Amino acid sequence: MKEKVVLGLSGGVDSAVAARLLLQDYEVYCLYLDIGLGGSGAADAAAVAASLNLPFATADIRQALEEHVCAPFTADYLAGRTPLPCARCNPAVKFPALLALADRVGARLVATGHYARAEGGVLRKGRPANDQSYMLARLPRSILQRVMFPLGDYEKVQVRSLAREFGIPVADKPDSMEICFIPDGDYAAWLDRRGNTPPPGDFVSPDGTVLGRHKGIHHYTLGQGRGLGVSGPHRYFVSAIRPERNQVVLSDGGDLGRRELLCTAPNWIAVEALTAPMAVTVRLRHSRTEQRAVILPEGGCVRVRMDQPARAPTPGQMAVFYDADAVVGSGWIA
Repeated sequence: MKEKVVLGLSGGVDSAVAARLLLQDYEVYCLYLDIGLGGSGAADAAAVAASLNLPFATADIRQALEEHVCAPFTADYLAGRTPLPCARCNPAVKFPALLALADRVGARLVATGHYARAEGGVLRKGRPANDQSYMLARLPRSILQRVMFPLGDYEKVQVRSLAREFGIPVADKPDSMEICFIPDGDYAAWLDRRGNTPPPGDFVSPDGTVLGRHKGIHHYTLGQGRGLGVSGPHRYFVSAIRPERNQVVLSDGGDLGRRELLCTAPNWIAVEALTAPMAVTVRLRHSRTEQRAVILPEGGCVRVRMDQPARAPTPGQMAVFYDADAVVGSGWIA
């Protein structure tokens, strides 16, 4: 008898190919997570499940998404931070929903179409071209011990090819690049519709000189250089956001480099805890760029000291610490 696994089936090509790969060795149950926005996702996921003759269910995650992702997303922007909703959703909404179904059907394992690997409760990078370990780095060990990532050894171009070879209905469906609950990508308009967003205020220089008017602090993020509408003797970049004064500070960008930062709420994966300085590489945003650093424990937080300055480490984003391909842990940039 094959072991059971619950797969998060999104209606996209990645999770569809993951389903087909898992079929070789597992009894696969498919779960679509419904956020209440309609669209073709549920129908596409159901079509994939039907084409593979797999059991299919949906879970309404709207309430959990609002509580654990949308409300914190809003609070972060109103406080001058730049949130990372997918990293919050994975441990608080997506994987708990998959595990809830797994427990009901007697499955030990859950799976998704992420490009990463999980081995013995340790999260590891996927192939370099598509690695998604950064966005998964808030998952605790208790979840990672029950997770499979069937695409961990594949690149996207291979997955597309497999989808066509398998005759999967969504083989040529475009990838979704936006935040799932803001499909048009206009997060500032989404925040405005929720109400109570900050009013326009002043753009100021580091010395306090007024340079112009901004549209509301929720329209800006640290390091931003486009869409400012301010002219001067040089190009301007956002170098600070001051919610208490409703100000956005602009500079020439020369003050954006940081060699140290403090991270809160560490989530340790490859180590039990950080008790002494540790040499790592660190990612400060969702890209393939890593740099050498030393991490040190500091009163329940993590001090990061980088070999070279990083441009605009952004409060609300995440720092992920690596030892080769293993995720040591992560923390929120404060």
